[in-house]
Amino acid sequence: MATPQSLEPDVATIKAAAGPYPIDALRFVQAGFGHAAKSDSARRGRIEAESLQELDRPEKHMSGQHLCFRLAEFAIEQYGLMAPLVLRRWNIERTDDFGRIVYALIELGYLRKSPDDSIDDFRGVYDFAEIFGDDRLRQFVGGTTN
Repeated sequence: MATPQSLEPDVATIKAAAGPYPIDALRFVQAGFGHAAKSDSARRGRIEAESLQELDRPEKHMSGQHLCFRLAEFAIEQYGLMAPLVLRRWNIERTDDFGRIVYALIELGYLRKSPDDSIDDFRGVYDFAEIFGDDRLRQFVGGTTN
């Protein structure tokens, strides 16, 4: 997926492509993609699984799995302990939802995909209950765990 442009054109077209997701969800994923693309390639995702470390490659392409982890980080950075509630309000409850939004952004021309990309790359990447669990959230927002 390539670098996005800003969301500005016809709101009706965007809403039709977004399906069950509000425009704010598309803006979040677009901003999260930009944030992930700008992050230092030497920096590993704080919550990225060991098995996915090889996905943090220096080229500009970003896999769906890697983007899912970066979007979880971005949500926590932006919304702290409220991250899972904000995502749920936007009808984002699984990594599959991130994939649907990314592919809506591709359809709208805001992102591009490579021939090897598939919406299946976003399926079941992680369990939201684990990634956004209370103990884990406290750890990432600087709180303490018992």
